[in-house]
This record gives sequence, structure tokens and C-alpha cells, in this order.
Amino acid sequence: MAASSSIVFIGGKGAILTPDHIYAVSRGLASVQIDESAFEKLLSNTASSRTAPIVSSVAPIRFIRREESRAALLVILNKLVHSDSRGVQSAIPVLSVDLLNRKCEAERLDFGSVSGFITSLYGLSGKKEPAATTKDEEFVIDNSFGVSNALCGILDCVSSSLVVLLDAVSALSCEAAGLDISSFDLFVSGDGFSVKDETDVAGNLKMLLFGSKLVGKVPSRYSTEIPTVNGSVREAVRLLHLRSRVELNSVIKTRKTPIMVSSGKDNALARLVVHLGLAVSYAGESCLGRIKLNLDSISDPDLKLKMFFALQNGCGFNTTNDTINLNEIFYSLRDVFKLIPTNDTLQSVYDILVKLREVIAWEAAIALFVMEMDISKEVSQSISEGNSGNVKAERKNEKKKKKTSGKAGSFVLGKGTSIIRQMLKENLAIENGNLDVSVLSRWAQELSSFFHPMNARLYLLFDKIKEIVQSNEVRRLPKIPKGTRDFGKEQMAIRERAFSVILGIFKRHGAVGLDTPVFELRETLMGKYGEDSKLIYDLADQGGEICSLRYDLTVPFARYLAMNNITSLKRYQIGKVYRRDNPSKGRYREFYQCDFDIAGQQGKMEPDFEVLKVLTELLDELEIGDYEVKFNHRKLLDGMLEICGVPSEKFRTVCSSIDKLDKQSFDQVKIELVDEKGLTIEVAEKIGSFVKKRGPAFDILSDLTGEGSLFSQNKESILALEELGVLFNALNKANALDKIVFDLSLARGLDYYTGVIFEAVMKGSNQVGSIAAGGRYDNLVGMFSGKQVPAVGISLGIERVFTIMESNSQAGNQEIRSTETQVLVAVLGQDLTIAAEIVAEMWNAKIAAEFGVHKNVMKHIKRAVDGGIPWMVIIGESEQAQGIVKLKDIKANKEETLSRDQIVVELQTRLNTLSLRRYTIV
Repeated sequence: MAASSSIVFIGGKGAILTPDHIYAVSRGLASVQIDESAFEKLLSNTASSRTAPIVSSVAPIRFIRREESRAALLVILNKLVHSDSRGVQSAIPVLSVDLLNRKCEAERLDFGSVSGFITSLYGLSGKKEPAATTKDEEFVIDNSFGVSNALCGILDCVSSSLVVLLDAVSALSCEAAGLDISSFDLFVSGDGFSVKDETDVAGNLKMLLFGSKLVGKVPSRYSTEIPTVNGSVREAVRLLHLRSRVELNSVIKTRKTPIMVSSGKDNALARLVVHLGLAVSYAGESCLGRIKLNLDSISDPDLKLKMFFALQNGCGFNTTNDTINLNEIFYSLRDVFKLIPTNDTLQSVYDILVKLREVIAWEAAIALFVMEMDISKEVSQSISEGNSGNVKAERKNEKKKKKTSGKAGSFVLGKGTSIIRQMLKENLAIENGNLDVSVLSRWAQELSSFFHPMNARLYLLFDKIKEIVQSNEVRRLPKIPKGTRDFGKEQMAIRERAFSVILGIFKRHGAVGLDTPVFELRETLMGKYGEDSKLIYDLADQGGEICSLRYDLTVPFARYLAMNNITSLKRYQIGKVYRRDNPSKGRYREFYQCDFDIAGQQGKMEPDFEVLKVLTELLDELEIGDYEVKFNHRKLLDGMLEICGVPSEKFRTVCSSIDKLDKQSFDQVKIELVDEKGLTIEVAEKIGSFVKKRGPAFDILSDLTGEGSLFSQNKESILALEELGVLFNALNKANALDKIVFDLSLARGLDYYTGVIFEAVMKGSNQVGSIAAGGRYDNLVGMFSGKQVPAVGISLGIERVFTIMESNSQAGNQEIRSTETQVLVAVLGQDLTIAAEIVAEMWNAKIAAEFGVHKNVMKHIKRAVDGGIPWMVIIGESEQAQGIVKLKDIKANKEETLSRDQIVVELQTRLNTLSLRRYTIV
């Protein structure tokens, strides 16, 4: 956003055209020069041989204002110089540079057509007849969208500076009017359920206002809405900037595009500008609201009226003497936005941006005026109260009067606003002393000039604001990256409870623990996940090794087997994995997986049966609600695709599309299969007839093996159906088949699956997507070692289980204890040695105990109640003298007196510590 160089170079290696360049050239603040190498290329070009007809576009308007015309001419010049055509010569670029570098009536340029533009360009250069132009030159000019791109560049430059000013001046107004800023305490959600622009605005203002003693008194919607309103402007500016930067520097491909590019770009840019205009209009209304609050804070009615008249005359508001109609200033803007977007709209939004800059300048001027009044009043009062009539006191008061940069008694500004105020005062040359309303208009005018986007001094202010809001000293509350979460004490209690159940089941089935690095060589992970490989988190190159965070625990397990030449292992692993995914409820970028895998040669479907039994045991014993396990077989799926006529090389990519059927309708998936995967409509419809088959395991199996079934004629399908028959019978005998749903739409997009595949989902109100999944992967180990080791496994996504368990706890008002403390030793007084002696005896006896030293017994009781601690041992001076303690049952609210020597034995009896000692080291 810094002011541009005095020369803007067009063309050359790495040269780009920025919105700042556009704005500077449009205002005559920078000259233009074509890069030497780019100019030599133009000189060497020859007439185009392309003969395709040019379909000329018609711009909504022909003539625009001088500044906008200069900007549009610069855009067209840039497109001509960067064109890939050999038919763009030097004549038009040279004329364009000449016109931009001298004062001319640029508003006479005709942008209504290509011929009109070329004729007017030569006319302004003093040439009666334009030189012959090539078809390619006409094509580039016609598809430059010079007017739209130029106006968007100007809007981008102007609005970008206003984003920072809005926050800075809003913070000043909050202090001047004493507004309540509690709405700035916005929660940043790790799963993506928060608006980044709003939370950024709130965080910045909290930092600017840090330490202020003036805010927090007056409730008003004009402070509450600041994060939303200013955040909306940020969002609109960011979207416009991204699109504008691309459009300004995109190369027009004359060699590949024989006819005119669609004029839809104009409408796309106009829609972004309308979005910006609406956001700016609301921001202007909010500024006016804070201006009114600042004026209302003035107790002197005459002064308030004079300031109001100064505001009215300075901005030309149509207002009455005693009220400000906040809607009037932007009323006409809203009418414009009801029209079809045109270049007129772009110009109107620019006018409104300039008006907003004026309003922000007035808001800043009035806020500064109110602050200076309050400081002067407080200093005068302090001087009057402290004046004792002697010379020493008068000198002291003079020093106090001069020292009012940020503090005066209770007038303490925020860390950032005190600096902003001081820098604005320095630019306005404000001196401490008597204030007169006559200076208000001058302040507003000078601030409006100071806020000009090409003012180099403005960026000194911006740099200081950036330094403040990014400060680590007393910055806004830190936040965590999207898609991650913290686990507090209650969440940790739930997590440990879940892990305890999971580990118990894994060990019950004879699995042994395994741990692998959280990151692997990138080559280890790539090529194993199909289209999901794009979600792998890559790390920076360290020491010559290219690494990535692990995507799951299965590929590292296969790598471990291959490295160590292990051919048989039943293992479990609980660890974090990482995916560069879009966060949503229960879906994170960093999350735990709990894996159970069986590797090695065994009887037909033996490990598959055990893995599925483990899955049902996990979901049953976690008690998270009703669920179902969707089930399919990769060989059956491949057979289905072969029957439908899908080429074998497309099996995996088609499976990734089918796997989306749990989130999309088949019509949506069908479009993807045809348009992106290259299948015919007939093949896609055949797939649709199969993937709709879903139901109880034996019912679907009977259907697929019945007479006339196409699957019974496919070799791969026959093998799969035989395996499924064995598996379903085993699950039925183990009472685990009732949760199995045979679903031919289940595809599991990961490339390494070769046999059974399954996925567990919740039913009813606890629908959070897949909570567990797995399958057989017989070839994965062989990818690393060349030695095939068959394997099958299940992976439980514990984060979604946590989400359900937390929701169930809250819904059932279940008490969640974050500790296992059974006893609180409460010493009434300040004697730590007594507490140390008693609690140490309890720890030695394996009693879970805490202690506290405080004279107030109610604080001890509150601590026990809040922590869910069932027992208290209370001892004060009198109890200590008598050799006794009081044992309190918190839940029953009963106390009894016991001998000091017998308390540990008594607690052991009551707590049944033998059961507490039974624990397992993992």
C-alpha cells in the first residue's frame, strides 16, 4: 500500500501492474515508461497474419472522467505490451506513453468501440488520420476491458487504505464517546465456525484499546457492530484485490483465441464492486452514528450546536438543527445499487469511497476535539485543586499542563490509540491550549488530505498500527490455527475415559502397541491415497529431506512392517494425524486416530471378522448412540464397474466420485462422472442402478448371488461374494451382524484398499459424518518392500467421538470430573507444615488428595464442590491442639470428628483404596 515509484515501468521480466500504479498514473503522480527489452520486442513485431473476424464489444459508456481515462489507457497499454502476439507493434504503445506523460484532455478518449478508441487516441496526439492497425492489436484492445479493470484498480487502491483507517478511527471514537467494547471479545473457532475478517477487526481494536480507562461505559450498536461492519469492508476489499490483480496482469492469448473473449468479466467485476459499495455504505452509516455519539457526549449545548453546523457545512449533509439522519448521506447509493451493474456503478462506488474518506476524517477530527476538550478540562481541574499560590506549585502545574500526550489523571488512552492520537495531532500541528470550534473544519480537511492513498506520511501511521496490533507484548488474545482445538480439563476427562475404553478393547484382542513418527518422507506417503493426496501437509525442506505430516496411521504401519521385514503382527496405535482439509463440525486438520490392524497370512476372513467385531465393540462400549456400519468389497465394486463398461484404468478415479454419494445426490455425482471422469451417460446411469442397492447384509448378498445376477458371471465378483458369505456367517454367530448394512455405494476413495471396506456412521441426532472406517489392504506393504503382506484394519476418528460424548454429557447434565481427587486437606490458617504432613501421609497411602491453606473455611468448601471432591479433612488451631480432625462428607453435608492418627486408615476404609490401586500402565 506504500506510495508508488515516480516511474511505472511497463513490460520486462517480472513486471506487474498494481492498483497503486493505476491510481498514481491516473492522478499524474507518476510517469510511464516501457521497459527497454519489451520495447525492442514491439519494434521487431510484424503485421499479424490472423484473418479471423473481430467481434467488437460495445462499452456501456464512451467517455469517462480524465483520471479514469488515464487509468484505462494505462491498462490497455499494459495489455498490448504483454500480449503474446507478434502483430502488436510499437505505434499505439508509444502514443499511449506520450499521452500519459503529458497533460492532455484524456477525457476525450472514446472507449465505446475499438475504432473510436484508436481514432480518439491519434486525434489527441495531433494526428489527423490513424495509422493502420493489425487485427491482433484490435483484438487486444477489445478484450482488455480497460475501463472496468482501471476503475477496479482505482477502487482497490483507495479502499485498501480505508480498511486500516476504519479500525484506527473507530478505536478513537470508542474512547472519545466512552463506548462499550465487550462485543470485541469474539471467539475464534478451530473448526471454521467464525468469520476471520470479523475476528481480525475485533482483535485489532482490542489491541489498539488495550489499557484504556475511557471505554466500556456507553452501550451502543455503533460500537457493537464495528467487527461486523468493518469486517465486511475487509472481505469486500480482499475479494476485489484478488480479482483485480489477476485481471490487470493476465495475458490476452491472441494465438489461441480467434474471437472476442466473453464480456462476462465486466459483470463479474461489477458484482464485486457492488459488494464493496454496499459494505462501504454500511461503514459510512456506522461512522455517522459514532460521530453523533461523540457530539452527544458534549455537555455544552452551544458548543455542540456549533460543531454540528461545522459538520453540516463541511460535508453538505441535509440535516436538521438537532438531529442527524444517518441514512440520508448514503440514500442515493442504495438507489444506484438497484440498477443493473454498469461502469456507471463503478464510478458511483468510487465517489462513495471518497465520501467515506471525508466522513472518516470528520469522525477523527471530532473524536480528537472531544478528547482535547476532556483533557483540557481535567488538567484545568487538577491545576485548580492543586494550586497553593506559591511559585513552586505554579511551575509544577505548568509542567502538568504541557504533559498531556496520552494521560491526564484518569484520562488514560489505549496503547494504540494514544499513538494514533499523537501522530494525528502532529500532522495537524495541534498545540495544547484553548480549543475553538473554528479549527474543526480545518482539522477535517487536513485529515482528509492526510488520508489520501498516495500520501507517504499515511503509511508511517499504518506501519505503526501494524506494529502495535502484531505486538507480542500485550497483543490480543492468541488464537489457534483453523481446524485445530485445545482440550480443557473437562474435555481431557472425556478423552481419557474414551481412550481407556478403546485401549481395553484393543488389548482384550491381543494387540500390541506401536508408535511411528508424526512426519514421514514425502515419498513414503505419496501414491497411496489417490485424489486425497492433495490433502497431505508438506513440511519445509530440512537437511535435504522432503517430509510431510502423516495423513493416517496405516501407511506408516505398512512402512514399519516393510522396513523391519515383519510378516505377522496384530497392533494398535493411537496418535495424531494431519489433513489439509476444510474444517467443519467434528472435522479438524489435526486429530487423533485409533487404529487396530492385523497383518499376516491367516484363514479366509479370520482377521476381517475380528477387525469388524472390534469395531462394533468400540462403538457399543463407548455408548455414543445408535450407529450403522456400511459395508462393501473392493473386488465387488471393481466387478460392478467392469459390468457397467468402465475402463480398468479409471476404476480408482470413478470410485472416488462414487464415494461422494453420502454427501451428494447421484445426479451431482453423475455430472462429475461424465464431465470430469469422461464416462458416457449410459455407463454413468448403469452405475447409478447398482449403487442404489442397500440393505441388510444377507438380503443384498442373496440378491447379488441370485439367478440371473450379472455379478455371478464376473470372476472378481464371485470371489468377493464367497468371502462375504463366510464373513457374514461369522459375524452373525458373534451377534455383530445387526449393525452391518450392505451398501454398494460405499467406495472408500483411498487407493490402497483391495478387499472388504467399511465405514461406521451415527444415526439419529448425532450425525457427524464417518466416525470409523477401514478395510483390507493386501498390497500396501509390498509397495515398500516388494514382499506382499496381507493386512486389514480399522481406524476410529476419535475427535467425532469426543464431540458426541461432550454433547451427550451436556444434554444429560452429567457431571464431568477433571480430576480423580478424593480428599481435600483444608488447613484453616497459614501453617503449610500441617498441610504437608497430613497430605503426604495420604499420598504415601495411595489416596488421591489435594491440600489448601486458607483461614476461610468457605473457600475450601467451594473448592471441593467445584472440583467434585467428595471428602474434606478440616484442621484448624483448635483441632490441632486437641489432636483431632473433622471429616466432612461434601455430598451429604455432614461432619464428624476423628482422631488425627486414625484419619488415613479411616479414609482407606471408606474409599476402598484397593480398587483405586488397580490401574494399567500403557
